[in-house]
Amino acid sequence: MLDAVRAHLVEYGYDALGIDAVAERSGVHRTTVYRRWRDVGGLLADLLMAATDDDWRPPDTGTLEGDLRAVNSEVYAALTAEPPVTMALIAASFRSAPAADALRSFWADRYDRCAVIVRRAVRRGEIPAGSDPHRLLVAATAPLYHELVLLRSAPGGQLGSEAAGSAVLAARAGAFT
Repeated sequence: MLDAVRAHLVEYGYDALGIDAVAERSGVHRTTVYRRWRDVGGLLADLLMAATDDDWRPPDTGTLEGDLRAVNSEVYAALTAEPPVTMALIAASFRSAPAADALRSFWADRYDRCAVIVRRAVRRGEIPAGSDPHRLLVAATAPLYHELVLLRSAPGGQLGSEAAGSAVLAARAGAFT
């Protein structure tokens, strides 16, 4: 069912996403879908929540900058992938309150998982103790979202590395304590 939601959302967009379309695409009777999800928002929320059930862990390259570059490489790949699943889910979250709530939960989970990157950097003495993982991770990844999601700029190869490097410089200066 959730594969049908993802595929339909990517192919046709939020406006064409409906219980009937998902039921037809998945081969399930529409009353079964209505009984379980009630509306499109519920379908999107479950699709996003399913993404937190994975075993993804942040990279460990041995340095803060290497870890942030690796994370940004994954973010970049997700935002520029074909089909554009991540972009479609972000766009849908602006149209559906349940999807927006689920997307916030998804990002909270990812930030929680990535906090280890900052804790490792503190232990290695790369950045000051008390550095806030969430603030540092946002600073490292935000340029990618700004350029690729908000401005819809053409993908550029060095943006993730540059953003990671800038975040590390700021962290070393104590900007996130």
